[in-house]
Amino acid sequence: MSKGKLLIINFIGLVVVLGLIATGVYMYYQHKNYVKTDDAVVSADITEVVAPASGILTEWKGSAGNDMKVNQAVGTVNDGKAAHEIDSIAAGTIIKNEVKANELVQSGQVLAQTADMDHMYVLANIKETELNDIEIGDNVDITVDGDSNVTFDGKVEDISYATNSVFSALPSQNATGNYTKVTQKVQVKISIQNPTKKVLLGMNAEVKISI
Repeated sequence: MSKGKLLIINFIGLVVVLGLIATGVYMYYQHKNYVKTDDAVVSADITEVVAPASGILTEWKGSAGNDMKVNQAVGTVNDGKAAHEIDSIAAGTIIKNEVKANELVQSGQVLAQTADMDHMYVLANIKETELNDIEIGDNVDITVDGDSNVTFDGKVEDISYATNSVFSALPSQNATGNYTKVTQKVQVKISIQNPTKKVLLGMNAEVKISI
């Protein structure tokens, strides 16, 4: 083998080794300084507008996309004896309309759902093994699938006091006696600052929490 070829091979080998070292250093830095997960979803506080009485929905303004104020009248139910005003119990945007005017409704029936779109947040499921390093107030970088070209700023607002499995409708049972340890996840609430119009409730998100 000529000296020139040997030098080229050595140079390529050195580049590969340096690349592996740089990758290792980067991965170590990311692991020590950030907690990441793509098991996250955009959410908001959701409330329901319900019928105060049974009767005919004689008036209804509950179109999807309408912004509502607290105690704002959105419709009227007539039970044959009196007209009952339907009010929104919280400020928000109607995200789902369930009825239309002149329908027969029942007392307590959900007529619409509103969401506080001005204060959306991300619910991220964090492994229990990574939770110890996370504190309320930690800065977070957020990307949302619906607007993946933008990185949004956020902060850890709340950390659940129980794992997700505690709230499962059907908790896992160990009937056979064979135990397999499963890493549990805990829900962390993260604010999202200045979301664009492309960010919608229920969209998948990815978070990188600075620790």
